[in-house]
Amino acid sequence: MSDIGRRLRHLRHARGKSLAVVAGLAGISPSYLSRIENGQRAVDRRSLIVALANALDVSPTELVHEALPVTARGSTDAAVDQVRRALLAVTMGHPAGGVVPVAVLADRVSAVLDAQQRCEHDAVGRALPMLIRDVHANPDARRLIPLLHVQGTQAWLRDVGAPLDLGWQAATIARQAADALDDPVPRGLAAFGVAHGLLAAGAYDLASDVLRATERDTSTSERSHLAGMLAFTDSLLAICRGDKAASAAALDHAADLADHVGEGNTLWFGFGPSNVAVWRMAVALEAGDHAAAAAIATQAIPDAIPSPQRRAAYWADYGRALAHLPNHRDAAITALRRAEQISPTRVHHHPFTRSVLAELLTTARADSAGRELRGMAYRAGLLPIR
Repeated sequence: MSDIGRRLRHLRHARGKSLAVVAGLAGISPSYLSRIENGQRAVDRRSLIVALANALDVSPTELVHEALPVTARGSTDAAVDQVRRALLAVTMGHPAGGVVPVAVLADRVSAVLDAQQRCEHDAVGRALPMLIRDVHANPDARRLIPLLHVQGTQAWLRDVGAPLDLGWQAATIARQAADALDDPVPRGLAAFGVAHGLLAAGAYDLASDVLRATERDTSTSERSHLAGMLAFTDSLLAICRGDKAASAAALDHAADLADHVGEGNTLWFGFGPSNVAVWRMAVALEAGDHAAAAAIATQAIPDAIPSPQRRAAYWADYGRALAHLPNHRDAAITALRRAEQISPTRVHHHPFTRSVLAELLTTARADSAGRELRGMAYRAGLLPIR
């Protein structure tokens, strides 16, 4: 049984609600809900998670971030705790950091963001706590705060499966710092982080308010890259709300910007033509159109995606799409394994990939693909030591 399925059943029983009642409120059939609870169907769409959470009168985070993997995460858990303490210290106005020149801090931030893009999550976890304290201890380093917390702290916390409240705290700290700066770029960067935090929590109206209020222009290359990433976010929000036309329009706008600016890594976004396919896949998956997501994947060239982080997202989403198509089990496992080889953390801790692994396990066979699947499931904490 998957984490989400187990949590769903527990909450449904705690609420005293039948399968029929919860399924009806969520807009799915009782048999489909039963299969979700038993781990036979994956829950890998934000909109479905929100619908199920609403049916149970709980926050979406109760379904995707309450249950932790059964395997111990050792240094990762320790790093999350240290980041938590650093964020608390910053929030209290006592970062207890060292006196470090801004140029040195900028180099350290760049090194951490480079490591995050390379999926070197252990290295990021070791560096973040003290870097957070040091950046906030230097009042002249305020411009580094939005970049550090959106592309570093929030992104790392998401990838290692930390509770959503920590990522939200990082995003709000970024926004507070950006609001004090007379520059639309850090404000737009902070808005990107805040909007994704709200999306993860199912707060679509609030996310829409943030995105609408964010200044956008394409007068410089940097601002064009940022505008493109905000357009991607518009498309994801629109599809979460069921507005396919608005989502497609936003994706097309982002694609036009990507064609104009070309491949790049401004603000560590990795925005460019190669990233368009990754976002189109994500939107198609959110819409539940697995065939379209798989078709998009076949048109992309994954090795052309410059960021390992985005390549891992491509293979993970391709695997999720294939897992829902008839007679594509082995190809799905191969794609997920490619994602794991690039970013084990993303596959082991992301609720969507964990849910797909749990579903695939229900029909695992005693062949080479089955062995690969069981290996991934074990490393993700979905299979016990026997």
